[in-house]
Amino acid sequence: MTKPHWILPLFLGVTLSAIYVLPKVGKVAESAVIMDLPDHSGEWQFRKQVASPEELGTLSTDTRFSKAICLAARPGEFDLDGYVVPDRLDLSIVLSGSDLNNSIHRPERCMPAQGHQIMESGDCTLKLANGRQLITKRLVSIQSRRVPSNSNREEYVKMKCLTYYFFVGHDAVTNDHLARTFIDMKDRLVRGMDQRWAYASVSMWYGKMDWIEQEISVQEADAKLQKFLAGFSEKQIQWGQIKNL
Repeated sequence: MTKPHWILPLFLGVTLSAIYVLPKVGKVAESAVIMDLPDHSGEWQFRKQVASPEELGTLSTDTRFSKAICLAARPGEFDLDGYVVPDRLDLSIVLSGSDLNNSIHRPERCMPAQGHQIMESGDCTLKLANGRQLITKRLVSIQSRRVPSNSNREEYVKMKCLTYYFFVGHDAVTNDHLARTFIDMKDRLVRGMDQRWAYASVSMWYGKMDWIEQEISVQEADAKLQKFLAGFSEKQIQWGQIKNL
């Protein structure tokens, strides 16, 4: 006999809603992520940024942000003034506040407000030099960005973009928001503990850009993001705490 089609959605809805009625506990286990950003990672130089008012207003007041524009010279490429032309990637780490019910969310949820139309989503596993594996979420998007204009009309350009992200708890790392939710539920019921989560994301434009002579292929952008993220995450996560990798 075929089960009614509404059973699975009802089960998922009840299960996910349960996180809001689970008992709140005083014990909070801090994330294994290191929020203080370095001045550089490999060949990438960091220009640290502050969170925007929109970001600050999205989550609870004790949410922490670490952001940077990261630049690395493109060998043999110079602008008309003789300066090195850099690659650019954007790094963001968002650490949730102590209230799990007003915690961080998936980047896919806020990316449309930043002009992104997500075209593709999948998993990508990175091998770290310390022997660990880091499973990340890989997003392909088209971002509409407003550009300066001499006219009264708003003008936009469309940029191809790659984004990688993952979540870091006290002793768990995952790229899956649903898995993170179930870990939280288990921790509250079984361990009497809240993990404080962070998500780390890094993104890079690719394709033809006015300030770069050679068009950046998606393969080049993938390779540079993966290399950066593997080296950065190895140092920015306290791996001795992580049990699930």
